[in-house]
Amino acid sequence: MPPTFQPSARMGTAVALAAQLHGEQVRKGTTIPYLSHLLAVASLVMEHGGDEDQTIAAILHDAIEDAGPEAEALIREQFGDRVTALVWGCTDGVPDAAGQKPDWRDRKQQYLQHLATVDLDILLVSACDKLHNARSILIDLQNHGLALFDRFKAGQAGTIWYYQQLANCFQDRLPGPLSQQLSQTVEAIQQTVKQLESSV
Repeated sequence: MPPTFQPSARMGTAVALAAQLHGEQVRKGTTIPYLSHLLAVASLVMEHGGDEDQTIAAILHDAIEDAGPEAEALIREQFGDRVTALVWGCTDGVPDAAGQKPDWRDRKQQYLQHLATVDLDILLVSACDKLHNARSILIDLQNHGLALFDRFKAGQAGTIWYYQQLANCFQDRLPGPLSQQLSQTVEAIQQTVKQLESSV
């Protein structure tokens, strides 16, 4: 069976741009380069049938959110309108001139409403992003316990609420193995939290 697409040099260019934009950024509470998350999401997109534009958007999905709106021009110039639209579709908040984003809960509510209407090609990239994040939360929860949630602005209750809402949304709009994996991971997070709380 032939591959979904034949990867081109554009993907290497996307990785280089992501490395440039995210610089010394690391995953929350770790020393893991943030680029690892971007590459993992791109891998999931390919595994779940995404095309090259979607894979490139996965590599750059946090560029505007983390590097600011000036990243949009770089993405559009190098990768075109579709990749830019996909990246915007995965963006849930843009920092202002002071580097601040709107209130966390408001941003997440708006993003959930956004996911209820966006095209399926955006949903695929977003679902892969959320799946990798949820898997990382589960692994760190198993390794570090409930203190993991100190890394997140929303804390334990807000984080679990958000991922449950995401799982519900993707199950409704993008039913299939990808959404099922996200739901199972969120359920595992909830079960692990219960186990940890009961052992205190």
